[in-house]
Amino acid sequence: MIKLLPLLLMLAYGFVTYRLSVWRSRRELDARSSPLRDPDLGRFTDQMARALDLKSIPVHLYDVPVVNGLAAPDGRIFITRGFYDKFRAGEVSGEEMASVIAHELGHVALGHARRRMIDFTGQNAIRLALAPILGRFLPGLGMVLANGLASLVAARLSRQDEYEADAWAAALLTRSGIGTAPQKALFTKLDKLAGGRAPVAWLSSHPASPDRVSAIEALEKRWVPQG
Repeated sequence: MIKLLPLLLMLAYGFVTYRLSVWRSRRELDARSSPLRDPDLGRFTDQMARALDLKSIPVHLYDVPVVNGLAAPDGRIFITRGFYDKFRAGEVSGEEMASVIAHELGHVALGHARRRMIDFTGQNAIRLALAPILGRFLPGLGMVLANGLASLVAARLSRQDEYEADAWAAALLTRSGIGTAPQKALFTKLDKLAGGRAPVAWLSSHPASPDRVSAIEALEKRWVPQG
């Protein structure tokens, strides 16, 4: 048991750090968000709600200028002010916004927030375990290298979540009659909407847009009955 104590302390540290992060995020979202009530978007969320046999799909407006959608650990769905402004300006269609909401619903339905807690705790344990080992061979660089390796692991796990949420959203959009065309169309716009800053794919927490489109098209081929 004593031998396991350092590992248990690392895991506990990761868990507490994650919970503090969730608490700060919730405070931020509560302070800077409000229910999004837009009839033009409402008809699409109503379509998806019927497909899921729900009364409604509440969406909140997060008042920040970046272009993003997010699912909070408590299950709430948020669209940022920056994204909503693109919609009101006609740069993003209602169907494309529905695909964002469907994607975030996918994160909630698939339990990705809970998985992130487990992953985050494990990554902290890896970081703290590797740092002294690497530091023996490369003095002064142990923590830097350990942080880098943990970040790469986190990015890969996050990309896996994004593909899964894309697939869940594609199924919902198809079932609700909206289809996957808006979802794929939005991916072709994402880099431009975000200011043209396309991150390096292997270090990004999101897959590259062309890869996401290809993954959806592969799903569509599987869904089409073979004659």
